[in-house]
Parts: sequence; C-alpha cells; structure tokens
Amino acid sequence: AHPHISEDRGVKMVLKTVCLAAMAASAAAFAPAAGPTARAGSVAVNAEMSKSMPFLPRPEKLDGSMPGDMGFDPMGLSEIQTDLYYARWAELKHGRVCMLAITGMVWQEYFPHLPGAQFTAMNPFEAPAQVGYLGNMQVLLAIGIVELANFNKHYDGTVPGNIDFGSEFLEGKSDEFIWDMKEKEIVHCRLAMIAWLGASVQTLLFGGKLLGGDF
Repeated sequence: AHPHISEDRGVKMVLKTVCLAAMAASAAAFAPAAGPTARAGSVAVNAEMSKSMPFLPRPEKLDGSMPGDMGFDPMGLSEIQTDLYYARWAELKHGRVCMLAITGMVWQEYFPHLPGAQFTAMNPFEAPAQVGYLGNMQVLLAIGIVELANFNKHYDGTVPGNIDFGSEFLEGKSDEFIWDMKEKEIVHCRLAMIAWLGASVQTLLFGGKLLGGDF
C-alpha cells in the first residue's frame, strides 16, 4: 500500500476515535447517575411547575402564600433572600409609585394642571428642573414623612403595604374579598411598572405625547 494512503487512514481512524469519545462524554454528562442523584432527578421531574412558566419548576419560596404569586422567578432572586416579606414591601411601594407616575405623565399631557409657567413641562425628565427648588423640596418632604412614619413596619411583621391609609375600607370584609383586592393591587402595580418603563423609553427616544394627538 502507498505510504500516504496508510497515513490518511491512520489520521481518519484517530479522528473517528476522538469524535466517538467526545460523543460518549457528552452523553454521559446528560445521563442520569445512580444513587441519590437519580432519586433527586426523579423528584425534580415530579416537582410542581410554575404557573407563569409551566416549563420550569416552581421556586421553593413562591408557594402561593402571597397574593399575586404566579411562580415567576426565572433569575432565582427569591433564592438569595431569607424570606419574601421585605421584597413584597419593595414591590408594592415601587408599584404604587409607578401607578402615580404613569397617571401623572398622562394627566400632564392631556388634562388641566396647576397654573404657572413652572408647571407647563410635558417631559417628566425636564419637569423637576422647571419646577424649581421649592417644588422639589415639597415632594421630597412628603415622601420622607411617609417613609419615616412607616419605617418600622418593614421589620415588625406588619402586612406588606399596610401604611394605615385606606385600610379601613377592608374592615369587616371576608378573607376572600381582602385576598382578591390585594391580588388586584399587586397586578396593577406590576402593570404600572411596565407602563412607566415603556412611557419613559418612548419619551427619551421619540418625545411627543404618549398617546398621540389631543383628547
């Protein structure tokens, strides 16, 4: 046989061997192992799936004990927290701020506002500078008072979001009614956060009125 032909065959044989070895290693990496690991895999297969992402297991701490819990945590943020008590406080506060913010952005563009040149800015990112020092200080002072008055509630076991404003409307209501109202609030909070983000991006990139035209 020609020596070059023998060398080519040898090289091809080596390449085939390497490819087969790599394929075998890849298959072994995905194959179930014996013992405890195999049992854990079986448990994972039978685990409860997330409501919002049914192709992923439900995160352990998202057990449905909080209103609005849909098992949505693709980044695993719930796993790095001791509990979700403080996180729910933060979610409600951000959501409430965004509900006020998106309402204010639309109102400023289409409805009557306070008289005076300092209140005519349509762009929410330009408005703070136009309102001036005193206007901004009033807003910050109001925020500070609310935060200080409710600071300890973040740590004393108070129901997340309860700042003693409007809670009297839930007195005497059934547990089902209260749960339903809390679920509606958190859903609106999440929607408002998405709406504020979208409105901000639209304002920064394109300018103009959010809904286009006039009412």
